[in-house]
Amino acid sequence: MKIKLDENLPFQIAPRLRSLGHDVHTTPEEGLSGSDDDHIWNATQREGRFLLTQDLDFSDARKFAPGTHYGIALIRLRAPNRDDLVTRTEQVFRFEDISTWPGSFVVVTEQKVRVRRGPDESAHRSPFS
Repeated sequence: MKIKLDENLPFQIAPRLRSLGHDVHTTPEEGLSGSDDDHIWNATQREGRFLLTQDLDFSDARKFAPGTHYGIALIRLRAPNRDDLVTRTEQVFRFEDISTWPGSFVVVTEQKVRVRRGPDESAHRSPFS
């Protein structure tokens, strides 16, 4: 999966996901640190990447409707610390069926993973594929 890792998540996630075979770009590596959400979003979509973030601004389903983009995963831990964020993200990418995620809005908590797909649920892929 092509992933954009937002700067609000620990950079240690990137090598873990790369070791699982994912193509991960981080906002700091691309010189996007401190950029506004629109700039991050536009870069993510231009590159055809799935966004991993903790930023609740990306949770607005009206603005980021499933099926209209390459996908978003919102990591929402109750007491997020670096180690827990790295561990939980790696667990999810190792053990969940992420092949159904492109084009979806995903919420990851300590206990569960919720996947909200676009109107064409049967395709399980981004409309841009």
